[in-house]
Amino acid sequence: MSTSQQTDPLIGRLVDSRYRVRARIARGGMATVYVATDLRLERRVALKVMHGHLSDDTVFQNRFIQEARSAARLADPHVVNVFDQGQDGEMAYLVMEYLPGITLRELVREQRRLTLPQTITIMDAVLSGLAAAHRAGIIHRDVKPENVLLAEDGRIKIGDFGLARATSANTATGQMLLGTIAYLAPELVTRGTADARSDIYALGIMLYEMLTGEQPYKGEQPMQIAYQHATHSVPRPSVKNPGVPEQLDELVLWSTERDPEDRPTDAREMLERLRAIQKELGIFPQVVRSTPAGGAVVVDDTLDSDEMTRVMPGTFTAPQVTEDVDNATRLRTRSRRNAVKGGWLLLLVLLLAGAAGGAGWWFGSGPGSLTSVPDVEGMTFAAAQDLLAENDLTAVAEEVHDLNVPVGEALGSSPSAGARLDRESSVTVQISAGPATAELPVLQDRTADEVTALLDEVSITVAEEKMFFTSFDPDRVVRVYVTQGAGSEPVECTEGCRVLHGSTAELRVSLGPVPAVAGQTEDEAVRTLRDVDLGATTTEEYSGEVEAGRVIRVLEREGGGSFRPGDEVTLVVSKGPEPIAVPDVTGSTIREAVASVQAQGFDVNAGINDDPLPLGGGYWDAYCVNSYDPSGTALPGATITLTPILCILQG
Repeated sequence: MSTSQQTDPLIGRLVDSRYRVRARIARGGMATVYVATDLRLERRVALKVMHGHLSDDTVFQNRFIQEARSAARLADPHVVNVFDQGQDGEMAYLVMEYLPGITLRELVREQRRLTLPQTITIMDAVLSGLAAAHRAGIIHRDVKPENVLLAEDGRIKIGDFGLARATSANTATGQMLLGTIAYLAPELVTRGTADARSDIYALGIMLYEMLTGEQPYKGEQPMQIAYQHATHSVPRPSVKNPGVPEQLDELVLWSTERDPEDRPTDAREMLERLRAIQKELGIFPQVVRSTPAGGAVVVDDTLDSDEMTRVMPGTFTAPQVTEDVDNATRLRTRSRRNAVKGGWLLLLVLLLAGAAGGAGWWFGSGPGSLTSVPDVEGMTFAAAQDLLAENDLTAVAEEVHDLNVPVGEALGSSPSAGARLDRESSVTVQISAGPATAELPVLQDRTADEVTALLDEVSITVAEEKMFFTSFDPDRVVRVYVTQGAGSEPVECTEGCRVLHGSTAELRVSLGPVPAVAGQTEDEAVRTLRDVDLGATTTEEYSGEVEAGRVIRVLEREGGGSFRPGDEVTLVVSKGPEPIAVPDVTGSTIREAVASVQAQGFDVNAGINDDPLPLGGGYWDAYCVNSYDPSGTALPGATITLTPILCILQG
């Protein structure tokens, strides 16, 4: 189990005297999801707990409860079931169906492009689930691969209705731009409104991504991507993947039209077109039997909950869902509506007449004279300014440094959303200026703990410490590299630099120098290096100064740089003095031979029967070398024995 799970205070806790928390499985912007055991029904569930800092925020609480109500209203095999919702002290939670497996995001990341059977199977299931939601008057507002769950047994479900709204409650004002920017419909960017067709747009982007392995729009800033959604048309997937059939090309283009009026009206209409494409291509959703016939799935809650996520099987469950309505039925329905419409119009006129008198009082001196502060979180200042103006409020920008909210997006407002103010009042919109910057001092030759503390003061996380053998003392920092955001290159900050809060750092820390092993025997040197987690290989060379078998020196690291634990160190071991050639003195006079041999650094033994020849009387010139020993090579200082013979006797 990871350290983060071990330190999570909810692990092992009994929530509401019923749900035993086993492990954390996901963390999002509003809540954390745990796997837990329902002790009352003896089953494994997913427990979604709202973050503590949001518990006092009524807007987030209402959105959290809205998720439970939205999902609970749906009864479809392709929608994640919500079982319960409650409050344990200050902790708000949802209890949902637990589906061990992976998300569509993980599958796309692993496979990049999906096969046509996989794509059709997943889209059929997701459209079936969303069709049920749209029939119930619910729009999802956050359709993306992260919210499509692929269970190990083949089931495919859409979850996380945390941003869902009833269509009757959706208006053109007062709505914040929720949802992930990569799947954001153009009308959400330009007007902040959403309906079922906004979900269809997100489905079209998701279908493009499954077919090509990438999203159609890219940018360094979220607002760049949002601008492309609002101003560009999504290209055909076949441009990136020539294997995409024309029918699926057209389905992507239809569902991602910039004008909502040109898209399918809801998931049901898009599903019907997908079913027609399945027949044209002869590719149908792949069905899996998740349990043996007549059997049941049994989950053993005694197992360690930190189980590994497995890749989704190659086939999927996708039940057929069709509700055809013939023309006669449509005609009868329309006739009934026309008959009722006249009565309603008369009643509406009477109601409007009665309400007109009260309207002046309501907006002049009654509660209508106040206006509510809308939620501007996630908007640009221009969008927030327009929205506040629609509510007769004036926007004032205030830049606030924030680690998580992209530059240019609103964190919130002061007064906060929901507050009621006099019309024409000013509302401060807090706009993210991104992370703050900090000036770091010289970090080299400080202890690792000291450097970590300095970085922590400016919200820089030490992501990695690498250890090296250097000339610095042990535990001293040699180099510091800081990465300021995803995709950026590390910048050396050893001598100090200006960095963004929230960056990550890599420390290179000294272990001290490589142990001095020169002069040790080979075995002693190998043991010394092994004690500090260094391996050793050897090479030999002659040395007139170091005794044979002892280490002369350590070679530099191959490729340069400093040694790290686990590296192989090359030891140069002495073979002793290098032998030198003995000069060939055969036939030379003894005098010439002695001079020649001594010039090479050898001692000489020249005599007859071990008696040295006398120096006088020309004996050294009368005798010549008949043979000498040793011949070839010998170590410096060795004695060369000359065997003399009278020169006149030498053949």
